[in-house]
Amino acid sequence: MLVLVYSDDSHTRSDVILALGKRLHPDLPVLEYLECATEPVVIAAMDAGGIDLAILDGEAVPAGGMGICRQLKDEIYQCPPVLLLTGRAEDGWLATWSRADAAVPHPLDPIALAEAATLLLRPRADVVAP
Repeated sequence: MLVLVYSDDSHTRSDVILALGKRLHPDLPVLEYLECATEPVVIAAMDAGGIDLAILDGEAVPAGGMGICRQLKDEIYQCPPVLLLTGRAEDGWLATWSRADAAVPHPLDPIALAEAATLLLRPRADVVAP
């Protein structure tokens, strides 16, 4: 399964990848990652298809993950699920505005991140061969 990880901060991308690892759950296929540091790369990768989950940093600059999420949900038919990393737990309402499928606040809790990603990937695992 292919997971897109977007943040302008390489440490945030690394933290997400380390938290999720290669396999989230024995019932799910192995994860591969596509790291993106800029909005145009995210849009191009999502337009190309093949992404099973997009994890977008809402605190990224100059283009935040929330605005990108809303754009993706508006423009891509059957957009893959999007998990937003918010600046704080109280920003969950912004994730709802952006049409994100789930949100996890900074600082990243590896367990919360893994649980949210598993819930979003599990339905797609039926479509993807293990």
